[in-house]
Amino acid sequence: MKELFIKTEQQRAWLEKLATLEETFKNNAQLIDEQSSFPHHHINALREIGYTKLTLPKELGGEGFNVYEAIALQETLGSYDGSTALATAWTLLTVGELFENKYWEASKLSEFAKKVEQGAIINRAVSEVATGSPIRGGRPGTSAKKTNGKWIINGRKSYTTGSPELDYFLTSAWIEEEEKIGFFLIHKDTKGLSIDETWDVIAMRGTGSHDLVLDNVVVNESDLVEIPNYTTGFKLNGWLLLIPATYLGIAQAARDYALSFANTHSPNSIQGTIASLPNVQSLIGEIELELANARFVLYGAAQSYVELKQKEANGHELSIEEGTIIVNAVNVAKHIVTNAGLKVVDKAMRVVGAKSLQRSNPLQRYYRDIRAGLHNPPMDDLTIKKLADFALQQNEK
Repeated sequence: MKELFIKTEQQRAWLEKLATLEETFKNNAQLIDEQSSFPHHHINALREIGYTKLTLPKELGGEGFNVYEAIALQETLGSYDGSTALATAWTLLTVGELFENKYWEASKLSEFAKKVEQGAIINRAVSEVATGSPIRGGRPGTSAKKTNGKWIINGRKSYTTGSPELDYFLTSAWIEEEEKIGFFLIHKDTKGLSIDETWDVIAMRGTGSHDLVLDNVVVNESDLVEIPNYTTGFKLNGWLLLIPATYLGIAQAARDYALSFANTHSPNSIQGTIASLPNVQSLIGEIELELANARFVLYGAAQSYVELKQKEANGHELSIEEGTIIVNAVNVAKHIVTNAGLKVVDKAMRVVGAKSLQRSNPLQRYYRDIRAGLHNPPMDDLTIKKLADFALQQNEK
């Protein structure tokens, strides 16, 4: 069914490029998980084929993929190795969002584009233990103070996915003198910047989501590249759909394993394979339904976002209502895809049975990895509350 959503020859060509890495990535995934090691070699392989500049505009040396076009590739990568895909998703969406919305001055974007074209990767560093998820509006404890024309930044960021390989950290900090949050572009080799290897979890063990430590980090005044100002009352970021696309890929991998097992496993208690058993066929049918539902929602939300951004680029002034509808669509897609993925992996494990719990079996890794999606923003409760708020407001009109 995934083929329904492949619309361009460029997508197909890139899927073929990715396929050259499939065997290597899949073979390495188990060891990466067991050792909780960061897949440097995977990231570098993706750099070499140009994948990390997928969402950089063509005129600036990238591939120019919009969020809809990128989803199919990210889903495919997720089916190879979830940790590699999640680390890559954050840099693709950060680049896509920055250049689509032109959050920085044109000269800064142009300068940074050259670095991305050469393979540099980036992620936002926003989460902190004290504030929880930044999407809930907590003020960062990380501070930035201006002294003698320089910024001095102190703080600690958690869940900095991809940290062992990131070239740049787009770091949020509270600017006391302006009482605002600002984002500072900080290179990995800046004095006072270090990575505290705190990532010790049971899911997505190879993402390198360690703590970023900033101890009297000094940056230039011009490195304050972004001061958020969402006067519309919402932040429209469809690029976040690359995250659930990654988890959809993990669910697809679980489905593929379950089907292969069903078609080949033949206990001596039955004639043929377990694929002929009604209960197994029922589980496989339910898996297919979950994946179909997730894909239509995910790609539908992406297409709606792309169309709205095209209208905006053509001079259409986005209303709060239009923006909120698309924000909710993006949030709903994340909710549905992640929870559908959980069901898919669970049903795949039921098809395979106790063998799925063996440490050598990839299903137990998929089971752990896909649960991490529940804790990527936005969380389910926030999505549901926003839907309720909007429905109630509309009903009042």
